[in-house]
Amino acid sequence: MKLPTLRRDDSGAGTTAPGATSAADAGLLLLRLAVGLILAGHGAQKLFGWFGGPGLDATGKAFAQLGYEPGTFFAALAGISEFLGGLGLAIGLLTPLASAALIGTMINAMAIAPDISLWSEESAAFTYPMLLAVGALTVAAVGPGRLSLDLPFPWRDGGWGPAGFALIAGGVGAAIVLALAA
Repeated sequence: MKLPTLRRDDSGAGTTAPGATSAADAGLLLLRLAVGLILAGHGAQKLFGWFGGPGLDATGKAFAQLGYEPGTFFAALAGISEFLGGLGLAIGLLTPLASAALIGTMINAMAIAPDISLWSEESAAFTYPMLLAVGALTVAAVGPGRLSLDLPFPWRDGGWGPAGFALIAGGVGAAIVLALAA
């Protein structure tokens, strides 16, 4: 009986048998699930009132109070971006596009945060969406890993192209929404 030859995995995180799941793949899956499902849950709160959320009408009124008019349109846009982008990131499907949707939404969340210090008690209004956006960008840069539905696509391994697309598309989308809401 011949034992499988061990090889260094692509991430440099250790040695694996060919076709085996690496620690990096498992770590990416955990990151995708955490960031993706948290944001999908926030989107579901906005859109459907799930998980104790206010639903679209109440979220629309809150968005209008923040200057996003018409509030229901912008609430639906944010909810759809979070829900579909979060699910896409979680399952590793169309990862650069999912990351872009989440980055754009989180840029808007950071933009409406009050003028606060990074280390103040109120800093969660800025740091929470910042960390979620960085998590989404990280997945686009590194790639979703082998435990994803993006496995047959070229962006499965991440890189500057997918990361740049996610950051630029998310930034442009956020800028458009901020300009329309102004």
